[in-house]
Amino acid sequence: MTRANARELAVHLIYGRDFTGEEPQQVVSIRLDKEYYSKLSAENEVYAERPNRAQLAYIDNVVAGVANRQEELNATIQKFSIGWDVTRISRLARSVMQLAIYEILYVEDVPTGVAVSEAVRLAKKYDGNDTGSFVNGILGAFARSLSAPKEEEV
Repeated sequence: MTRANARELAVHLIYGRDFTGEEPQQVVSIRLDKEYYSKLSAENEVYAERPNRAQLAYIDNVVAGVANRQEELNATIQKFSIGWDVTRISRLARSVMQLAIYEILYVEDVPTGVAVSEAVRLAKKYDGNDTGSFVNGILGAFARSLSAPKEEEV
């Protein structure tokens, strides 16, 4: 399994958690249980291979991180989605962007460009090209804001 597949699984778990409200550890342990997981392989190719220890650690980290920082991540999405209320953004697009922003801010071994391009890929795969463009616009503006010089206080 690749990091891209682990990222896709993490999006599934973050998205599902948005409906159930389960604790992050609970959602990971239930959905990645060997018996449950094997049943999912018929539905989506990403479930063909189980995550190894490193990928499982990544999934645990990002699912819990997104859950614990959900308000902060949504506020960031809101800030850069000019003209859109964050509650009007599809749950899938929001889950994808939450993960990408979390990775950019808190996962040291994920370059910003990778987080953005993977988010766009996942948004297009599950929600269409228009959503991919929307996600790209928001995450691109966010990424540019990180490298922009800070205004000095007067």
